[in-house]
Amino acid sequence: MYDVGQLIGGNWTPGRGGARLTVLNPGDGTAVTTVAVASEADVAAAVQAARDAAPGWRRTAPGARAAALHAAANAVEAAADELAALMNAEMGKPVDGARDSIGAGVGTLRQYAELGPTHRGRALAGNDEAIDLMAYGPRGVVAVVTPWNDPVAVSCGLLGAALVTGNTVVYKPSERTPGTGHRLAQLLAPHFPDGVFSLLSGDGSVGAALASAEVDVVAHVGSTATGRAIAAACARTGAKALLENGGSDPLIVDADVDPAWAAEQAALGSFANSGQICVAVERIYVHRDVAEAFLRELAAQADKWAGDLGPLVDTRLRETVHAQVSAAVRDGARVLTGGELPEGPGAYYPPTVLADCTDDMAVLREETFGPVAPVVVVASFGEALERAARSPYGLAATVLTGSMSHAQQAWRELPVGTVKVNAVFGGAPGGAAHPRGGSGQGFGYGPELLDELTVVQAVHLEAPPTGW
Repeated sequence: MYDVGQLIGGNWTPGRGGARLTVLNPGDGTAVTTVAVASEADVAAAVQAARDAAPGWRRTAPGARAAALHAAANAVEAAADELAALMNAEMGKPVDGARDSIGAGVGTLRQYAELGPTHRGRALAGNDEAIDLMAYGPRGVVAVVTPWNDPVAVSCGLLGAALVTGNTVVYKPSERTPGTGHRLAQLLAPHFPDGVFSLLSGDGSVGAALASAEVDVVAHVGSTATGRAIAAACARTGAKALLENGGSDPLIVDADVDPAWAAEQAALGSFANSGQICVAVERIYVHRDVAEAFLRELAAQADKWAGDLGPLVDTRLRETVHAQVSAAVRDGARVLTGGELPEGPGAYYPPTVLADCTDDMAVLREETFGPVAPVVVVASFGEALERAARSPYGLAATVLTGSMSHAQQAWRELPVGTVKVNAVFGGAPGGAAHPRGGSGQGFGYGPELLDELTVVQAVHLEAPPTGW
């Protein structure tokens, strides 16, 4: 069994807390990881070590920081198979998909290694007797709190951007994937001076203590409830909150699309990673002209996906997903396929398609985070847009349409950070967006993340008077 502790000031230690957690394999219920829960004293020590290391790391040349990040990326790439096996054991992601995700994380580390040394500053137009400029520098100590559903790729983005810009980091991975986070930390830490990179393990109490500590930024990807608690803690301490929280992303199917192709896109968006993706399709609004054929094709697609899905991360999440599906059925939704708890061990849940859904059902109103595709039939594209916008979340949305005017109307009117047209996943490297509402605040990706993790000084320089 994999054993997880803390990295504080360059020293690996079980920490000073006595509590321990055990992570179970969601496929068969066997124990995978045992976790030492960091104490408040451990949190304070890690933050102080980061604070002590900050001046030296800040003064390290940007090129040297980038070289360290490149070396760390090489180490993660070399250990991809090991990390993929840990992800599979802790959160159920199939190994091939886990390798792809780890590859994305490696690419992100390298991207920030290249962008860091060129991170912007600029001269200002002043008078001839002076020099005016805007200089960028690190914010200080960054707490990085990451989720379980994509534990390597998400962590690499936040950690890479924070470290390359000269910040020191205290890293708290999810208690559902602590072994993956621990192994990632083992791969990254040797490339940075002691105290620049620290790891704290444990449950939500550790994350809460870290968010309330004397840090300069709390960067979090995870649930909306946790994000709001972090925002409240940052309001008390004065730290910057950088948040990507939950979503309930809509998919709109226009009247002019091929229903079979639309069903393939909908299935990919709803069922990939068993629906455990922040930008998964959680609500589907289909035009009535293609609804019957679309529903038939989507049910067929769900049946094709059934043998390829891994389990949900644990039985607790499975119970939540099934409770939403059951409540929708009680309120009038029809199950076209799935919707039943499978027999046998593990936290598996079948790909499920629900018809005749209404906006007041929790399966549409809330984030389900499971392989469920609830469908609403609409009379027009305008109605679909209006209903898709009725959400407290604002992460992303997808529109399937052959109309350029509808595509433009969608990205102008949907109150979300990302709008995808005719593809549920995809986008150029370096893209960044502002999540809205309950989905968070601030840029979490792309070159703009470097701006989030730095501060700007306006500098005015004049020569001393002659004669001194």
